[in-house]
Amino acid sequence: MAKTGTIVTVCTANICRSPMAAALLQHALRAQPEPLRSLRVVSAGVAARGGDPVSANSVEALRKVGLDVAGHTSVALTPTMVSEALAVLCMTETHRAMIALMFNLPADHIHLFREFMPRGAEKEIADPFGGSLKQYEACRDELVEALPSLVGFLQTRVAKPA
Repeated sequence: MAKTGTIVTVCTANICRSPMAAALLQHALRAQPEPLRSLRVVSAGVAARGGDPVSANSVEALRKVGLDVAGHTSVALTPTMVSEALAVLCMTETHRAMIALMFNLPADHIHLFREFMPRGAEKEIADPFGGSLKQYEACRDELVEALPSLVGFLQTRVAKPA
């Protein structure tokens, strides 16, 4: 994998978890020093049709924490996205396996969004699709909980400016 300044968050259809993950991670990185602050976060789906609107409950769950994803439309994960990414962050082990197979990559080049959480923490993020706002808020909170450990991991992947 190339090491550009892009991080890709991935879920199934790119209308619930990965757009929320991308917005939350981008927000967290803006508070970091360079070079983390300049990283770009995008999202995609392993089975996205492309052009579908983000779920209303994802919009509302993030609106409650001051972030806006209302304009997001789904994007299918592409070989270019994967090959150029500094990190590919997915929601489940199934996503990791699908990406490894689809793009002929070793699974260790793909990480779970919650992979760097302390031992014993749940590593996968369940799909809230079709669920209540409360389920989307729980998903959002699981993503937020992972941010400190994820930012710590990303610090090891980027070079400090000269």
